[in-house]
Parts: sequence; structure tokens; C-alpha cells
Amino acid sequence: MKEIIKAEKAGFCFGVKRAIDMAENAVLEGKTVTLGSLIHNQQVVDYLKSKGIKPVDSLEEIADGEQLVIRSHGVPPEIYRESQKRNIKLIDATCPYVQKAQKLAAELSKDNYVVIVVGDKDHPEVKGILGWAGENSLAINTIEQAKELPYIPSMAVLAQTTQHPGTFSEIVEELRKHTDNLIVHNTICKATEERQAAAQALAEKVDVMIVAGGRSSSNTRKLAAICSQKTPTYLIETAAEIQEIWFKDANCIGLTAGASTPDWIIEEVYTKMSEILEKANEALVEETPEVRKEDDVNTMENFEHELPSIYGGAIVNGTVVKITEDEVFVDIGWKSEGVIPREELTATQILNLNEAVKIGDKISAMVTRVENNEGYTVLSRKKVAEYEARERLAALAESKEEIQAKVTEVTKGGLLVDLGMRGFIPASQIEIGYAGDLNKYLGQTLRLRVIEYNPAKRKLILSQKVILEEEQAEKREQLLASLQEGDVVKGIVRRLTDFGAFVDLGGIDGLLHISDMAFSRINHPSEVVKVNDEVELQVLKVDRDKGRISLGLKQLKPDPWSNVEQKYPVGSIIQGKVVRIAPFGAFVQLEDAVDGLIHISQLADRRVAKVEDVVKVGEMISAKVIECKPEEKRISLSIREMIADAQKASDQEAMLNQPEDIKITIGDAIGNIEQDK
Repeated sequence: MKEIIKAEKAGFCFGVKRAIDMAENAVLEGKTVTLGSLIHNQQVVDYLKSKGIKPVDSLEEIADGEQLVIRSHGVPPEIYRESQKRNIKLIDATCPYVQKAQKLAAELSKDNYVVIVVGDKDHPEVKGILGWAGENSLAINTIEQAKELPYIPSMAVLAQTTQHPGTFSEIVEELRKHTDNLIVHNTICKATEERQAAAQALAEKVDVMIVAGGRSSSNTRKLAAICSQKTPTYLIETAAEIQEIWFKDANCIGLTAGASTPDWIIEEVYTKMSEILEKANEALVEETPEVRKEDDVNTMENFEHELPSIYGGAIVNGTVVKITEDEVFVDIGWKSEGVIPREELTATQILNLNEAVKIGDKISAMVTRVENNEGYTVLSRKKVAEYEARERLAALAESKEEIQAKVTEVTKGGLLVDLGMRGFIPASQIEIGYAGDLNKYLGQTLRLRVIEYNPAKRKLILSQKVILEEEQAEKREQLLASLQEGDVVKGIVRRLTDFGAFVDLGGIDGLLHISDMAFSRINHPSEVVKVNDEVELQVLKVDRDKGRISLGLKQLKPDPWSNVEQKYPVGSIIQGKVVRIAPFGAFVQLEDAVDGLIHISQLADRRVAKVEDVVKVGEMISAKVIECKPEEKRISLSIREMIADAQKASDQEAMLNQPEDIKITIGDAIGNIEQDK
């Protein structure tokens, strides 16, 4: 039966929990920042960011009114002095064990001792302690470095609080050979010693060991190194990294965690491990494996083994020595070469491994399996790239900074890019409009912004659309500010509706209403313009508050009513087509956009009951202009008066055409009458 055993001492130590509590209390009173990461655990840093507690890299980034939390690792004294000068409110969350080491460093330096700190010179805690010791101090981290030291008359030795006791003791013994006056202060944190002792004791009893914590955490890495001396060990940051194959041949699995690992991550890891073991224990009832706490905890006083560099989760450096179709072989300076499977080389799919690496390349990779069936150490390059990219991606997600990336793969619903971890661009986030065939983007470099980043779920969503929309909005604002009524502009017709056309003016759409397209009556905008037509228009109105622009096309053309008095003077006879009939008369088109009205009373020289009895739509007719009022866009026509005029003209013509030799006098007329009697 497979089981999980938790170490007696694991997870948050007093100093870490104290720092987090102080930061969470501080943000309740106002804006709060930390100088660097509060602790070395990215998941906790992300959690604090969600609460409004953000890390900064320097005092210059701190705004007026913001509170500064000194992280648990501590800082050099100049940070305190500079903060006081700038009236920055300090909340000191330095671990008490670190504070003790800082105080000793300052006192010993004052007493003319050369202060030696056994620890990583690049670690924030060690930098801070050296700052309190002043110039007369240095850090060493290996027995080799200790051997290289010259004779020093008076020497005082301190330890990085997460240092391995065995390493510290070994280096102290070497330092005794380089001085006649040595003072030793073991400043290793008690919690660190307890966790290391518990981890070692547990590793001796289990088949596989899981160490949960940040890879940037010194104490977590040391736990993994100690455990790897006793049993196969895997260092993970989150439950998502656990692989079932690790437990294939293991009946007893141990679990411990670094001092900066929160309970919720430990529980997630334990739950994931339990689910895997439940599958393996098919004969058992469905319940999580019982957790057995360790009572037999050995001390670390005699644990002085040299720590190896190869364990699950360790990051190693090496040289590419061979490339096959599906694997990259790397010389990592161990008993066997490391092998990187194709799927572990990059975050996105790659067809040819030679395009990603070359023989002789120096690369870093993470150990995912100490030894496979062929005797190789299995490595992952993409996990290191993802790990290295985390802080940068988190910063990009917060700053909204634009980045560029080449599309490496087209997948269902979007595109993939490699930013250390696989980034997904949904099809809806590629362009402002419809993206169309996604294959055209393969190999293209896009302008992108991180819109969602969740390292725990390995989720990275990017968008080019948001950048384009912001640029469009900026152009829109600039255009709105510059446009004036009466301006003549050019644009592209983008969309037609029943009431008009939307025209792109280069960053903003304006509306060309159907009533402003032509002087004549039209039924649909497509009678005048088509989509993608380039048109010249006049700005009729700009509503900057609502972001609306009204455009006109007919306003740039001559008004056909401007000279109708000259073209159609009163009394003239016109010819036109009947275009509409109404109960009160008929509308006659004289030319495009100019109609005249024949009232029903003017249709004939007789009474007309219905307009249709006299004229039909489409019929060409002649009529007389009896009134012209261009300001009212009205021309009155008459067939009746035209008929009357024609009759009158005919009568006059008949009189004029009478023969001159036919002459009748009044006397002749009377005489004729008398004869008739």
C-alpha cells in the first residue's frame, strides 16, 4: 500500500509568517510596497500583489504617502538612512534571526574584526548583513573559497540563517587555520535546523521525497539537496509540476516544504499526491492516504555530507553534445549525460530541433528525473525558461507594456507564441475586426500585451487587439479635436445600413445619412455608394461629447434648385416624367432632384375626380410653369392653363388667318336679316 508522510516541521517559519502578517496589516492603513520580494516564493508574492502590496526595486519608485515594508531578509543600513531623509514610513519585517546577525556584524566590525559571512554573496540577506559589517567584511560559500583566504589577525564568522550546519562547521574549521583570533557565532535559524533535520530523517525512510517551495528560496534548495543524499528527490513550486511516474515504484513518499512555502501550496501538493496514490491503490476504499507525522527527528550536528547538484527540480548548466530527431543530449558534468525530450525543449511545438539549439550551445535545464531506464538524467529546458520568465511576465501583466513575439503555431481558436512559457492569442484578440484565416499569421511577429497571467495554472493570454484599439481611440480623439464643421475630408465606406453609410475617416467612423447623399430621393444608400468606395465628403456636424461625426455628400455638389428660376421661368412650357401620384396631384420630374407639382385642379380643363384618370406614373407630359419658389423648393405646374393658352393661341391664329377680300358691313348684315324676313 502506497502512503504519504509529511515532515514534522515544514512550511512557514515564524519570521516569514510575521512578515506577511505585517504587510497585510499595513495595506489596510494605506498604499504599501516592499523593497524586493517580501519572501522568496512567487506564489505568495503574487497573492500579496492581489492585495495591493507590490514589490519595487528601489526607493526612487516609492511614491509620496506609500508605506515601505522591509522584507524578511533585511536590508543594509543605508536603506534606513535614505528612507528617513525622504520621510518614508518604514515597517520593519526583518526576521529576528537576521536582525541578530546584522547587530553582531555591526558590533564585531566596530571591534576591528574582519566579518566573514558563510553564505551566498548574492542573496539579499547576506548583502544586508555585509552592509551592517561595512567594508571590512566578505562572504564565502564553499570550503574551496575558505582555503583561498590569506592570514587574517582577527576574524569573526557568522552564518546565513538558512545555511546548512554541516557546511558551516566545515568552513569554520578551515578558517581556524587562517587566523589566531577567531570568534564564531552560529546565526543559523533554529527553524532552518529543525526543518533540515526533519527532512533528512524523513528522507532516510521513504522511497521518494517531494520538496515544495520556491526555487529562488535558499532554504528550500538546501532541503532538496539534503533529501537527495538519501533518496530520489523532486523540488516543485506548485502541484501542477508533479508527475505520476515519480511514484511508480515507490510505496512510501515523503513531503516537506521550505520556510517560505504557505500552507495552501502544501495542501495542494498533498492533495495532488493523494489523488495519484488513490489511483495506484485500487484495492483501497476511496479516501486520502493517512498522514503520518515524524516523531523520530535526528539532529543535524553530524550531517556533513557534501551536497550534490543533481536532484529532481534542480537547475543544471551544460553543453549540447548531440541532437537527434526527438532528443537533445547535454553534458552536465555528472556520471551520465542529460537528455531533453522534444516536448521539453520549448514551450511551443517545434518541427526541427536544430532550429532551437546547436551542438556546443551552453544551456540551463531542470532535472525532471534523476535517471531513466537508459541511465540518462531527464531534463526540461522549457521549465527553466518558464521559471526565468515568471517575474518578467508578472511585471508585464502589471505594467501593460507592449511586447513583440513571433507566432510559432496555429491552434484551434487562436495562435501560440513562446515567451518562456506558451502564450495563447485568441482569434478574437488578433485584430479589431474578424481575423479570417489564422494560418496567414504563422511566422509573423505580432505586437502583444499580457491580458491574463496565472503562473500556477500556466495560463498566459495575450492580445494585439487591445493595442490596436487604444491606438484607434487615440487617433479618434485627435481627429475629433481637429475636425471642424465645413471641412472637406476623404474616407472609405465601411458599412451600409438602411439609414445611411458609415465612413472610416482614418481612425473614426462618421455617418453619411441617406438624406445627405443626394438632392434626389433615394430608396437605399447602395444607389449612391458601395462598401470600400473612397469618397470625398463635407463635415456637417461634430459632437465631441458623444464622439459622433455627421457627413454630407450632396453638400459638395451644386444645388439644382439654385438656378431653377432661370431654367424654368413662370409661363414656360416644360416636359417631364410623372414620378409620383398623390390624391391631390401628380409630381413631375423636371431633372434629377427637381420635381414640380401639378395640382389636381390643374390637370385638365374639366373637373377631375381622380388623378389617375388623367396621368400615369412614368408617362411623359408637358405642362406650364405657373409658379416657381426655389427657396421653398416648389414649382407649380398646370396642364389646364397650358390647354387654355393653346386654345387662345389657336383662336387668335384663326382670326389672323381670315382672308382680307371678305368684307362685311353692318348694313350688309342688317340687309341680309331683312331679306330673311
